[in-house]
Amino acid sequence: MAGSRSKATLRVWILCPGLLSCFLLGFLTGWFTKLTEENPNSSDVHQSVRQKLVAEMKAENIRKFLRSFTKLPHLAGTEQNLLLAKKIQGQWKEFGLDSAELVNYDVLLSYPNEKEPNYISVIDDQGNEVFNTSLFEPPPQGYENVTDILPPYNAFSAQGVPEADLVYVNYGRTEDFFKLEREMGINFTGKIVIARYGKIFRGNKVKNAILAGAQGIILYSDPADYCAPGVDVYPGGWNLPGGGVQRGNVLNLNGAGDPLTPGYPAKEYTFRYKVNEGVGIPKIPVHPIGYQDAEVLLRAMGGPAAPDSSWKGSLNVPYNIGPGFTGNSSTRKVRMHVHTNSKITRIYNVIGILRGALEPDRYIILGGHRDSWVFGGIDPTTGAAVLQEIVRSFGKMKVEGWRPRRTIIFASWDAEEFGLLGSTEWAEENAKVLQERAVAYINTDSSIEGNYTLRVDCTPLLDKLVYNLTKEILSPDEGYENKSLYESWLEKDPASENNTYPRINKLGSGSDFEAYFQRLGIASGRARYTKNRKADKFSNYPVYHTVYETFELVEKFYDPTFKKQLTIAQLRGKLVYELADSQVIPFDSRDYGEALKGYSNRIYKLAKKHEEQLKLYKVSFDPLFSAVVNFSKAAAEFHRRLEKVDKKDPVAVRIMNDQLMLIERAFTDPLGLPGRKFYRHVIFAPSSHNKYAGESFPGIYDAMFDIESKADQHEAWEEVKRQISIAAFTVQAAAETLQEVA
Repeated sequence: MAGSRSKATLRVWILCPGLLSCFLLGFLTGWFTKLTEENPNSSDVHQSVRQKLVAEMKAENIRKFLRSFTKLPHLAGTEQNLLLAKKIQGQWKEFGLDSAELVNYDVLLSYPNEKEPNYISVIDDQGNEVFNTSLFEPPPQGYENVTDILPPYNAFSAQGVPEADLVYVNYGRTEDFFKLEREMGINFTGKIVIARYGKIFRGNKVKNAILAGAQGIILYSDPADYCAPGVDVYPGGWNLPGGGVQRGNVLNLNGAGDPLTPGYPAKEYTFRYKVNEGVGIPKIPVHPIGYQDAEVLLRAMGGPAAPDSSWKGSLNVPYNIGPGFTGNSSTRKVRMHVHTNSKITRIYNVIGILRGALEPDRYIILGGHRDSWVFGGIDPTTGAAVLQEIVRSFGKMKVEGWRPRRTIIFASWDAEEFGLLGSTEWAEENAKVLQERAVAYINTDSSIEGNYTLRVDCTPLLDKLVYNLTKEILSPDEGYENKSLYESWLEKDPASENNTYPRINKLGSGSDFEAYFQRLGIASGRARYTKNRKADKFSNYPVYHTVYETFELVEKFYDPTFKKQLTIAQLRGKLVYELADSQVIPFDSRDYGEALKGYSNRIYKLAKKHEEQLKLYKVSFDPLFSAVVNFSKAAAEFHRRLEKVDKKDPVAVRIMNDQLMLIERAFTDPLGLPGRKFYRHVIFAPSSHNKYAGESFPGIYDAMFDIESKADQHEAWEEVKRQISIAAFTVQAAAETLQEVA
């Protein structure tokens, strides 16, 4: 009898945990379903919160943040930039984020030598220096007593004092060097070249000079590219003064991050290469000068005339090619003095978190850099100020009791100007987690680079969301009162392939989205105000990366009311909100299908220029075209199922959301692009010839570039076939991720 009772008791104790587990599972499922099901008012609540979030953002706050953050220079690795990081961290905590932490890395940075300044000389036949370029920029009005302004330099330049004849190479593009070497017979071996800034990333200019055999390169800003007609130089206007000099790094990292720890986070435990083994560091001296000094060098140039008018800037010089000088200066040469030092330096990201209520394991990242070459009036602080106001608005909503559905991660990156280092190191450290959990990355670098119209670069997955949101935001443009941002954008910059929509650009590089999009395959986008690309022939904005990028430049000339920066805050904030709080992730894979169709047609059109070789080497694009058709069909079918999904079934919604989240990931190849293993996106990559520009089907494009000059034509076309095969497989594999889950 006692034995029976003890067995019965044992059965009860065994059953109790099971019953309790069933009860808890049922309760939690019901609760989760209750939270996620669409009730009659949920759409209204979603819209109401979004309106409240946007209404909270104020132009005056952005102005105050910009003023506060640009009072002093804050170069990466300096005490001032750490103090700014701590200020931002403290404010984020005050705004109500769940956490705001400093995350540090020890990366290779590069600074001028305080005891040995960098400059360029003209020397006579006795070796005497008869002309020297300026050692610093004249400071702008009101900043004469500011200390810690580093003189203009190109970060990561090799050290050296080369002497040689000078050769003018226009913009230093691949086609410029081809013209000089192949058509004009110019030999660059042992020469120093001078190139004007503009058109392409400065690091590509340096790479091209190295490949040509030059032993040094001078970069300068020509008024044709850095002065708008009819505008005074700063401070009277927004043009570049003659003594203004663009700083910037000249690395060719190809997505590697810290040059000494490529692929891995630069932490205390990480193996480091020696500095002379670092990735992408140029082996020749590089130095930037202003057009006032460049005019002296170019005025005496001898050799053949410029090939055509596109090689001529706006200086009062003939723009002869060289090599060397002419007339009374024929025996003179150029000497470079570059003593820049590289050293491992600690940098600090600020990472803020607003935890999601229902899907805390799904992340939306809003990140932009904080470091600047000097004051950073436009780059990056018009973006940092906007980020600060967005964080403040989200924080206020949280304090009042709201939480997003998904987790939002806010990031203030460090050392972007030194090769996107802060953002890349954090991506490397968190790669495994981000690949599993990141839904999207929205960049918040400079919010203005002009004041004419909106510019958006993003994955095709975001096209529809961007268009819809811009229809809800009022345009800040003069003459478009009571019209939407979409309307002014469409009228000012329609897409070339379909002028019924505004232009959206492909993502290249040059800012902190690179590691997230090009390496990890996280859907990404960026938005800012820009110049009139058709009418404004100057490159970027004239005082880019100079001491003249001040708060006053923005307040006086670019955005006096701060309404354009507010508009960008609203758009970036709405993008983050929709991605974080919509029940269904607002991606549309059908737009990717349309984009792939356009990209495949474009690359095939390029290939058709070699029709005889396509036949001779049996090169077919049919597998790629077939895969693109399959992707478009799969996308259409996926969205039909998505429209019918039971919104009250959290598992069904989660399955569809995961498929949406992982589409971008499906376009990555773990082996990376040839020679560029950290660029893993098969559909998009920065151009091999201009890091700033995006290229579609980059593997195929690079394989076909200048293919007619390849010595082994059979081998060259075999590589084209291999790249077509990789692209076709990748698109087909992506299509299969959209199939109904078994």
